[in-house]
Amino acid sequence: MLSYFKGSYIFAFFGFLIAYFWTHKMHPGLELSALFIVLVLSVLEVSLSFDNAVINATKLEKMSKIWQKRFLTWGIWVAVFGMRFLFPILIVAIFSNLDILSVVNLAFNEPDKYSNYLHQSHPMIITFGASFLVMLFFTYFLNHQKQVHWISFLEKPFSKLGHIKGLNVVLTLSLLMIFQAFVNPSIRYSVFISGIWGIIVYLLIEGISSALENNANEKAKENCDCSPKFNMTNHCFINFLYLELIDASFSLDGVLGAFALSKDILIITIGLSIGAMFVRSLTVMLTEKKTLKEYIYLEHGAHYAIGALAIIMFISSFREVSEVITGFLGLFFIICAFFTSVIKSNRDKKQNLQEKIENLVKNKEEN
Repeated sequence: MLSYFKGSYIFAFFGFLIAYFWTHKMHPGLELSALFIVLVLSVLEVSLSFDNAVINATKLEKMSKIWQKRFLTWGIWVAVFGMRFLFPILIVAIFSNLDILSVVNLAFNEPDKYSNYLHQSHPMIITFGASFLVMLFFTYFLNHQKQVHWISFLEKPFSKLGHIKGLNVVLTLSLLMIFQAFVNPSIRYSVFISGIWGIIVYLLIEGISSALENNANEKAKENCDCSPKFNMTNHCFINFLYLELIDASFSLDGVLGAFALSKDILIITIGLSIGAMFVRSLTVMLTEKKTLKEYIYLEHGAHYAIGALAIIMFISSFREVSEVITGFLGLFFIICAFFTSVIKSNRDKKQNLQEKIENLVKNKEEN
């Protein structure tokens, strides 16, 4: 198992090294404090994104080996530079009417002012991510072809409702309308539009992904022929984009909440990026070890965790919610799903063994 995390440990080592020398230069005497914050942010990111790893694994197993490697290499640069550094700067630039260079200057030289701008845009950012994730939640359970049910009395009726096309959009819009009513009236319109964009982006990516995947399955029966070039007609690349968007939605809460621990954008980026790297390594391990097939309810638990996270994100658009609650809920669903999967697996093995013994006895009697 350690081989899967080798790159993550190396990444973490250099991350801590950079954090130490950066703090030594900018804030002498606070090096150990900075390293501790990096460690806390890394652990926080992993705990908040464990369900993300499970969801990613369901998509990653449909992709070729080369694209699985690209998820770890190219994808981590998107996660590190894109979501943990560039994205907050772009958001501040949009809502503060400042150019990007001015915002970068704020981030490094006036962190309190930068943090304040980011805090003002928090409701819009978080609502976008919440809408995207709740669409993912409803799409999974509103599936009339879904055969395996974890919490049957909830999932079976939901599964039957999957015959109603567009119900996931209706339910997501309903939640968005309910929660935006509690938001400050001065930003209510902006928050609602952000939520609409979350739904639109999900539908766009999911629609393109499904269409190309169906087309590929018809032609090659699940043989994923991915060329090195970026080809928008290739469903592996679309799935890659889909994974990056899921990662982005999961990381929104962590990126915004990290400013409660530090105002130094580089320290925050390093801490969250180390956590993101471990999550990606975990995703590859789950994929290659076929863990989701062995523990059949893990995917269910991850989607329940997504639903809980989305609701918390909606609530955090108008009221502060501790990351501890978010992390605990996610781990609770994953742990419960894991243990029930183990129980189900053991029960099935005993049943299969009993059937084999009965068949042997029956064959002996007949002979």
